[in-house]
Formats: sequence, structure tokens, C-alpha cells
Amino acid sequence: MNDDIPTPEENNEELPKKSRPQSQEVRHTHVSALVPEHVAKGAFSTGAVVVQGTHEFIVDFLLRMTNPQQLVARVILPPGVVGQLISALGDNLRNYERKFGPTLLNPPTLHEKAATSNPESATETQQLDTTQTPPTPQPTATSVSQTSAQDLYDQLKMPDDVLSGNYANAVMIGHTMTEFCFDFITTFYPKSAVAARVYLAAANAKRFLEALTHSFEQYKKKVAERAGNQPPPSPREGEDSHEN
Repeated sequence: MNDDIPTPEENNEELPKKSRPQSQEVRHTHVSALVPEHVAKGAFSTGAVVVQGTHEFIVDFLLRMTNPQQLVARVILPPGVVGQLISALGDNLRNYERKFGPTLLNPPTLHEKAATSNPESATETQQLDTTQTPPTPQPTATSVSQTSAQDLYDQLKMPDDVLSGNYANAVMIGHTMTEFCFDFITTFYPKSAVAARVYLAAANAKRFLEALTHSFEQYKKKVAERAGNQPPPSPREGEDSHEN
């Protein structure tokens, strides 16, 4: 037996193509996101609270028409998605106002709706995409609400099936003359799925944008402060430190 015969590891040219290590980038579209039956009908919200965590943002959608007020949906977003959501929602609101005029603080009554001509229904959509590890919610977060976070949550009814929230790393936005629809999507291979669907009145969508923007600006300031307060890296062991 000849001990000098090269092994496949030593002679890669003789390796069959199927035996060689392969890598592939996976891409899939969010437009074809699966909408689970329990999510399809969505949840109507009259307002949102944006909570800033250490590594994520928690958006709590509330229904203030009931007593006690209820948490109807909770969505956890990575910071990158929040920045894109702000941009996309701003674009949607500008498109909305070009078509329908300024957002109304008081939505029209059913009688007023019937008197108007039929508006375009399925309208502008924006897709946002980023992929990050799902975050862990932090209880020590600041709220954009004028009341303290503690007082607000003490008064809320928080159903068990909503309490843990839904992680999303993409969002699709649509609007009609009276409402905005937010599809919060989880994009994991091999299929995207809508994790939560929320409806907001047009005026509340504008307030939602203001709350998101305010919280995101605070987050960026904290990140900048942390980066500025970090000490310079120490020299590696065995290396000398020089100062010019």
C-alpha cells in the first residue's frame, strides 16, 4: 500500500462538488407573509405607549374606550426597525394628507362617512426589514405618556395572551381615509408571518409617530452618551503604550 496517496482533504481538486462545503444566502419576500387566523381580524387601538428598553422598543397599543383601559397588542421591535418605521409612517402620513387633507382630530360620524364619495381603499404600503436576535423586555423603561409609567400600567387590564408580546422585525403600513393598518411581521426562514395587526385612527397614527420619534431620539442620545463615556481600549499585553 502506498502511504503517499493524498486524502480528499489534501487534494481538494478531487473532491466531488456535492461533497464540498456550501453556503447560500436566503431571501424571501414579506408581501407573501402568512396571516394566521387569530391575527387576521386585527385589534383596534385608540392610542399607543412607546417603552424604551435596553436593547429593544416595546410598543403597547391601548383601548381607552373601556374601563379599565385595556392592552390590546404588544409588539417588540429592534431599534433598527423603529428608525425605519418612523420614516415609513412619515411618508404614509404625507401621502395621506395629499389625498385626504390634514388628519382629523375628530373622525367623521357614520352619517358624514355615508355622505362622502367612496375613497380609495387599499392604499400606500411600506415594508421595513431588519434581522436581529429577539430582545428581552426590560421593566425599567421610560414611557412617552404624560402620566408616569407606573401609574399608567397600574390602571391597565393586561390579558395573559397579550402580556408577553410579539417580536417583529418588519412592518407593513396601509391606510384608508379614516384608519391606518399596521402589520407587524416576523421574518424568519422559510416563511414570513404577521405577528400582530393593529388599526389606528388617522389622527392617532400621527400621535403615534410623534411618540415613536420622541422615544427614538432619547434612545439615540443615550447610545451617544454611552459611546462617549467608554474608556479608551487598553494596550494589548506585551505591547507598549505611546503618547504623541
